[in-house]
Amino acid sequence: MSDNPKNVPPMSNARAEIFANIRRSLGVTGTEAPRRDAVDDRIERAPKGLIPGRGQVTGAERVALFKTEAERAQASVATVASADEVPAAVADYLRRHNLPATVRMGADARLAGMPWGETALEIARGVSDGRDLNGVSHAFAGIAESGTLALVSGEDNPTTINFLPDNHIVVVNAKDLAGDYEEMWGRIRFTYGKGQMPRTVNFVTGPSRSGDIEQTLLLGAHGPRRVHIVVVEG
Repeated sequence: MSDNPKNVPPMSNARAEIFANIRRSLGVTGTEAPRRDAVDDRIERAPKGLIPGRGQVTGAERVALFKTEAERAQASVATVASADEVPAAVADYLRRHNLPATVRMGADARLAGMPWGETALEIARGVSDGRDLNGVSHAFAGIAESGTLALVSGEDNPTTINFLPDNHIVVVNAKDLAGDYEEMWGRIRFTYGKGQMPRTVNFVTGPSRSGDIEQTLLLGAHGPRRVHIVVVEG
């Protein structure tokens, strides 16, 4: 019987030999259902760590907390009543900052369903090669306790758009705002399921910054100079 029942990548020979020796000494193969069930049960019932009380609010209070913490991290935040208002909000942001009316985004169906044609914006799609000034992503979730965005990788929202354009505009639904990181991770596990997690989950809290040189804060050191968040309340 195979020692690799779930087709995980092969281990190094030395490591595989060590595990094989352990299994032989225990008289098991590693595929016994009771043993696997016992492990799954233990993981499922593992006690949760201490969760800060700051994020334990709901509804409008959670949205307000997210906005406050995001702005504390030097992001800007706008709210709209429905997804149909997002393109106009993006166009308004670019116009107010004297930025070109061009944006790059991935294949996210939520973004694709918005009425971009009602604006004068020029839309490019796909991964960024570093020459885009403005990028638009749709966040998987927001985390109220720190004003953080959770972005998952994939063709819907390429990771390159998170970091290469100077200006990153991120859309997040108010209903997807979690109170804390633990709640957000629970949602990802529930949404994707075991063995289907996204390759990368990026946490973004405000624009990129560094204080490495003479302790002087520099925005845009390793990523966007600006992060603008559009919260969809509807």
